[in-house]
Amino acid sequence: MDPMVEWIAAHALRLWALLLLLALLTGDLAWRHNARWQRHALARGHAPIVLRWQVGLILLLALALLFLAIASAIAGQPAGELARFDADLAESLHAQLPLPALRGIAVVTHLGDQWWVAPASAVVALFLLLRRHWRLAGIWVVALLGILPINGGLKTLFQRVRPLHDHGFIVERGWSFPSGHAFGSIVFYGMLAYVLLRLLPQRFHRATIAAAVLLVSVVGISRILLQVHYFSDVMAGYAAGAAWLVLCIGAAEHLGRPAPGVRP
Repeated sequence: MDPMVEWIAAHALRLWALLLLLALLTGDLAWRHNARWQRHALARGHAPIVLRWQVGLILLLALALLFLAIASAIAGQPAGELARFDADLAESLHAQLPLPALRGIAVVTHLGDQWWVAPASAVVALFLLLRRHWRLAGIWVVALLGILPINGGLKTLFQRVRPLHDHGFIVERGWSFPSGHAFGSIVFYGMLAYVLLRLLPQRFHRATIAAAVLLVSVVGISRILLQVHYFSDVMAGYAAGAAWLVLCIGAAEHLGRPAPGVRP
């Protein structure tokens, strides 16, 4: 087995913590950039928006290319380097991760479960409707309802078998690529952050983005450590979910955007 893969598996928990830190720093950098742009927009007398259309278009293209690159790498025959890396990493994690750590990881992975996301989404939709935030409620419902058909359609298209594991903490059925937890968590927590950015005072925006980035990172990486998904499954789930998220937020920002001073 590749020594690099064995090293990654041996230091998986430390690497997880490092990746979470990097994700938080990246989210904070994005918040700083967006806050600076919004201040400039206000100074010019323009209504500040969360996602500029130019940035959204670049993100959509980049995410689509990333997903296609991953899909091509794992769907090719014979198996390429990425597929071999996936299999070796799953096997090495199976051999090296201690059961107590897996037990704890199995708890946090439920933050991306459908039984949690679905009722929480309904509560948020009801809150927005009761507060008469019609536009936010509409895009929230569209974004969350899109998770199952889009991710399910991609799983059916690729029909990748899940990695084998026998720890018993998590039992998953169905196809593996792309990860539904990665896709669903980035849409759910990303849209929740967008709604909160629109409703909360600006002093809460930094913490909102940090919390969303942390939760999305925790859920996705936990699927790899639990060996219910390959590494590429999670990365592809992130890419596809982020593309859908960008599309929904872009639509909310630029279609029927109210004039300055009018509540959404």
